[in-house]
Amino acid sequence: MKLWEKGNTLDSIVEDYTVDNDCILDRKLIEYDCTASISHAKTLYKSGIITITEADDLETALKEIIQLSKTGEFIILKEDEDCHTAIEKYLVEKLGAAGRKIHTARSRNDQVLTALRLFYIDEINKCNDLAQDYISGLKDLVTRYGSIKFPGYTHTRKAMPSSVQLWAGAYIDSMQDNIEFLDSAKDMIDRSPAGTGAGYGIPIDIDNEYTKELLGFKRIHHNPLHAQLSRGKYEMFMLHCLKQIMFDINRLASDLIFYSIPEIGYIILPDELCTGSSIMPQKKNPDLLELMRGYYHVVNSLELRVNTVSSNLLSGYNRDIQLTKEPVMRGFEISQKSLRISGHLLEKLIVDENRCDEAMTDEIFAAEKAYKLVLNGVPFREAYRMIAEGCTNSK
Repeated sequence: MKLWEKGNTLDSIVEDYTVDNDCILDRKLIEYDCTASISHAKTLYKSGIITITEADDLETALKEIIQLSKTGEFIILKEDEDCHTAIEKYLVEKLGAAGRKIHTARSRNDQVLTALRLFYIDEINKCNDLAQDYISGLKDLVTRYGSIKFPGYTHTRKAMPSSVQLWAGAYIDSMQDNIEFLDSAKDMIDRSPAGTGAGYGIPIDIDNEYTKELLGFKRIHHNPLHAQLSRGKYEMFMLHCLKQIMFDINRLASDLIFYSIPEIGYIILPDELCTGSSIMPQKKNPDLLELMRGYYHVVNSLELRVNTVSSNLLSGYNRDIQLTKEPVMRGFEISQKSLRISGHLLEKLIVDENRCDEAMTDEIFAAEKAYKLVLNGVPFREAYRMIAEGCTNSK
């Protein structure tokens, strides 16, 4: 029986359309919804709505569901719509009246939102850990090859001297920026929506502060309608932060594709990181790097998807918001996978010192030569022209 059901039968075509793949996506939320429901049961007991025995029985049954979920034995059927209905159905079948009381002082709206917030915080923490691993991979690369110099490029042309330390250090600093973005997103969403109902509060007294403490949130949504207004907005911001991670991975991949072109050869990609051609025996293709580069655009499109789905909605809950769940989950999945493979890649990269040294041709020291003249009293623009003329004549 659906949480909203009143005895009528929903058209099966409508059910299929409105549920779509929510029953599959919600497998990721089972543990979080059960954790939130355990805290809710304790709050109901504290508020005198259920007995201590009922609260204990609910906690035991909810922990059973978590274990069944981990072994793949807890199934969400399409007719359940989502994990929240499947969980309550299990509790009712197992506990009877106690199971029917668990939805007291909550709406499916704040129930979903609470589970999602817990899920998001965990996913952000995973991204942060993987970002630190990525940084460690770059630092190890600097340890192995940091002193090696090679040309820096502007407009894809040799510009000025660079080095592995300078190049890798830039990506280290940029990923630190991304960690700050993620921390900002985590701080924003770290507030409990429990007790906000469908956006207009709950018409009985419930200790939302106690629920917040049990779940480990920093604060609560004091304005219940704000909890609903945050949906889509917070998801957009999280995807924007994930997009920054993927932006750096995109640029790193582009650099490595260029540096590992055989005609350039500063970087050697080990054979186990490359694929081949079905027709050209000599090919050694950087497919991994090309996909790392391409996935940025996928995450970018996911942010746009949430942006467009969430706009033009009235305040309060709208079912359109259901469509923001999948892109955020997908964004976390892609970003974590890309950070993980980037760290693995960085461990295996080889820098060809000889090719780097050969590439340090005279023209990339032009700016340095101009400044030597400046230090001897020549005005910069005059020094610039003198060196430029020398570069032209040497061609």
